[in-house]
Amino acid sequence: MSLRSDANHCFVCGPANPIGLKLAFHLDGDICRSEFTPEANHCGYDGVTHGGIVYSALDDVMANWLFLNGIRAYTAKCDIRYKGMLPVGTTVLLEGICIKEKSRLAMLQGKMKRKDTGEVVADTEASFMKII
Repeated sequence: MSLRSDANHCFVCGPANPIGLKLAFHLDGDICRSEFTPEANHCGYDGVTHGGIVYSALDDVMANWLFLNGIRAYTAKCDIRYKGMLPVGTTVLLEGICIKEKSRLAMLQGKMKRKDTGEVVADTEASFMKII
C-alpha cells in the first residue's frame, strides 16, 4: 500500500516534508518495520537524540501497522518507556505489532532497538481509535 497523497508532509514518513524524518515502513509478516539514523538536527543535548523524535518514530511504526493493514486510525493514548539514550548517528530498528483489536480500538506495541547492539532504546504501548 502506498503513502496517501495527503500524508506527503507527515513529519515522520512524508517524503515532501523538508525537515521530516522520511521513514519508510513495510510489513514483515505481522510486524511493521523501519530503520532510522538520527542526525545532528535531531539532538536534544549532549549528542543524544531528543525524546520527542524517539516517540514520534515509535508512534508512526504502530500507526503504519494499521495503515498497511488497511485500517485508518488515530492515536488515542500512548505510554512510552525510555530505557537508554540514543546517540545521534546511531541506527535503530523500529518494530510495531498489534496485540489486540476490540470494536473501535486497536492496541499496539512499538519497540526501538539499536542496530549495533540490539539494546532497547524505548518501547511503547498505545491504543488507536479506528475510523469507521
